[in-house]
Amino acid sequence: MKKIILGFVLVSTSILLNAQTKVWFDTDIMTGLPERAPREVDDGVTLIMALKQPQIKIVGISTITNIEYARKVTDKILNWHNSGDKIAVYDGSPKANDLGTENDAVKAMYAALKKEKLTILALGPVTNVATLMMNHPDIIPQIDSIVMCIGRTPGLHFRPGLEKITVYDYNYEKDTASMRVLLNSPTNLVYAGFESSSSLLIGKVDIAFLNKNGSVADQWLYDVLRPWQQRAKTLFSVEGFIPYDCTPLGVLTHPQYFKTYRDIPTQVNFKENDSQLAQPTIKIKPYLDVSYEYNPVKKVQYVYKTLPGFEEIILETLSQKK
Repeated sequence: MKKIILGFVLVSTSILLNAQTKVWFDTDIMTGLPERAPREVDDGVTLIMALKQPQIKIVGISTITNIEYARKVTDKILNWHNSGDKIAVYDGSPKANDLGTENDAVKAMYAALKKEKLTILALGPVTNVATLMMNHPDIIPQIDSIVMCIGRTPGLHFRPGLEKITVYDYNYEKDTASMRVLLNSPTNLVYAGFESSSSLLIGKVDIAFLNKNGSVADQWLYDVLRPWQQRAKTLFSVEGFIPYDCTPLGVLTHPQYFKTYRDIPTQVNFKENDSQLAQPTIKIKPYLDVSYEYNPVKKVQYVYKTLPGFEEIILETLSQKK
């Protein structure tokens, strides 16, 4: 009897260890784009991290905005860090302003979802995802959830570093019409944006190892991270960067490191623009808010805090070899 029980435990443990969340990775990756300092680096760091996580399996990647550069840098990262099955990359919306326009990314997502249910990790504006849902409503039941770097609690200002400058909710405000499609759908939505990410900071000491081991991949990553960290010193008075998009990924791979408001109502509120330095012509704008005080038209999961230890997981994952 003991042998039977032990065997059951071992089999159950093996199933749990081998269980994977199958993910479609939708990204506005611009890591290293030579416009100002090399552009936002968190999508690239998140993709590298995702490729090294046994808890998930990326079944496809779609790009949004700057799609020509996005394909080049994504292919580069896959060549260096993907040790599993080949992952195809598809071009999506080039400017995140063409909701309803069918593209290769939408077609590929539809085909993948026809085969099996997937979680969509949407790290940029949600144009590709909203177009999929608008053009192919039959596929909506196949979407387990959409995890995004987006949203806020009422009154929260996005002030990185020493809180001298307010930035805006780019992924939402870039294409509010597409987010409206998601809000009007029955799909489970997970917001993991600025509030949950702002406690993380990857500084220059944290990435020094990338500059020491002679790896071409690590050296490239170091060379694009350092200028972005230095630019943050000028803007936010702290030399380092917040790996925003690692938080939505972490919700899938390391959920024990996050605190979440479950089934919290979400709605769009129009208020005075709090980021006029970045948006000088906008006086009133929409905010994607969550609060238990709202009427529950649409409820979401809202990640509001990252616990200590997740930053170390990011760095440890980056140090792992292919």
